[in-house]
Amino acid sequence: MKKAKCKICRRLGTKLFLKGEKCFTPQCPLIRKPYPPGTRGKRKAKPLSEYGKELREKQKLKNWYNLRETQFKNYVKEALEKKGQVEDTSVFLIQKLEKRLDNVIFRLGFAKSRAQARQMVSHRHFMVNGRVVNIPSYQVKIGDKISIREGSKKKKIFEGLKMSLKKYQPPSWLKIDPEKLEGEVIKEPTVEEAGVPVELSAVFEFYSK
Repeated sequence: MKKAKCKICRRLGTKLFLKGEKCFTPQCPLIRKPYPPGTRGKRKAKPLSEYGKELREKQKLKNWYNLRETQFKNYVKEALEKKGQVEDTSVFLIQKLEKRLDNVIFRLGFAKSRAQARQMVSHRHFMVNGRVVNIPSYQVKIGDKISIREGSKKKKIFEGLKMSLKKYQPPSWLKIDPEKLEGEVIKEPTVEEAGVPVELSAVFEFYSK
């Protein structure tokens, strides 16, 4: 499974940060082998068709947020249905994806990857406004406070978290209190800070057909 995640990045030719800290080191397979799996760097990649480009962009965004196809498709379809009702469908889509609880846990620095954040949420380690929430897709709102459940704070997975949070700078739409191990949603996320390495218009085109 670990190697499979690295192959996703190599196949798509983009670093999607699926392995947490390893992605920032020279050990990242995309740095050591900057070519698709199985090619050994010798075979030139065939030019992508328009469909191929759209598929690649869709795969990038789906894997960036660690989502299954059905989940991801539902988010995009919802955004497409909002066309004409919202100012920008791209902003709507990214805000929906960013405000998933598992992504918020990752953005707050409580987890090293979105996959780990998803597992942590499912294992009931987090609370929203004092209530345990174990649904990774839960949508947070401005004013929501996210904290680690008291009974989970001594778990090995959270060792040294206070120290690392003191050095960590979350995106501007989130606020952290390292001592309380608590975060708060203070405004709406932006496409710019989300930093997705994706051409969003291609994603919409893929699902519009």
